[in-house]
Amino acid sequence: MKDASRMSAAPQPLSLADGRLAALSWGQRDAPTWLALHGWLDNAASFTRLAPHLVSTLGIRIVAIDFRGHGHSVHAPAGSDYALWDYTHDVLDTMDDLGLEQTTLLAHSMGAAVACLIAAALPEKVAQLVLLDGLGALNTPPEETVSQLRKGVIAHRRSSSRTPRYPDLESAVAARVAGGVTPLDSITAMPLVERNTQITADGKVQMRTDSRLLKPSLVRFTPQQVLAVLSEIRAPVLLIEGERGILGERAWAVQARQAVPKLTRHVLSGGHHLHLEPQAVERVADVISREHCLAS
Repeated sequence: MKDASRMSAAPQPLSLADGRLAALSWGQRDAPTWLALHGWLDNAASFTRLAPHLVSTLGIRIVAIDFRGHGHSVHAPAGSDYALWDYTHDVLDTMDDLGLEQTTLLAHSMGAAVACLIAAALPEKVAQLVLLDGLGALNTPPEETVSQLRKGVIAHRRSSSRTPRYPDLESAVAARVAGGVTPLDSITAMPLVERNTQITADGKVQMRTDSRLLKPSLVRFTPQQVLAVLSEIRAPVLLIEGERGILGERAWAVQARQAVPKLTRHVLSGGHHLHLEPQAVERVADVISREHCLAS
């Protein structure tokens, strides 16, 4: 497969939902449109290496949004939260703006959790799910509900920390690599950090991400609720996991996969961001293209 950087023009920026949401678009506007949903603390640039492959091979358009508080999108209003279900409105607002009655959701990590919520609650909106190292939502057992609520309330009552600033882009990338929840290298992180930074008046590099995203959720779904959501997904689900990803053969991941009625699973060499890793992205694209053609 050809190098993606030579296969497609640079993505086009989009403004959606009356300017509340920012996005990147690859492909022709009149082509069938897939929506791409990124993970927590990432942004639309998560798909900069995968999207050109899929656009070229499948003849589709991919629109990757920045969720609220991420990338170039507007932060949530003061006093509000970033609950997982709030992000469903970002997706539905995007569909409304683009005139999409139904779409395929290409989703990574937290984006995969959001995609599962939409596919279960509004099955008429989703033709298929293509999930990248993510399935269902983070959850908390019922007996830990009060503990989770306490952590969330205390954290949200504190003043937000100052937005991180760095002397240059390389330092910002190094901070992301060092502080990431899941391992990734600087080459993989670079597109994410580039989109998530801005130059300040004094020449420093400042993060765009809303610092409130780092605060713990007040409430999470229980494991039983997440399994109930997964069991209601009627669209076919293609799940592509990294060998060093967050799912694997962990007991919860096995339960989650078993709950989905129509799931096809592939495990590829790579980590949690395998769709952005230069050495793994072509394999990811090949699997998606092959499975899409088989389903057509």
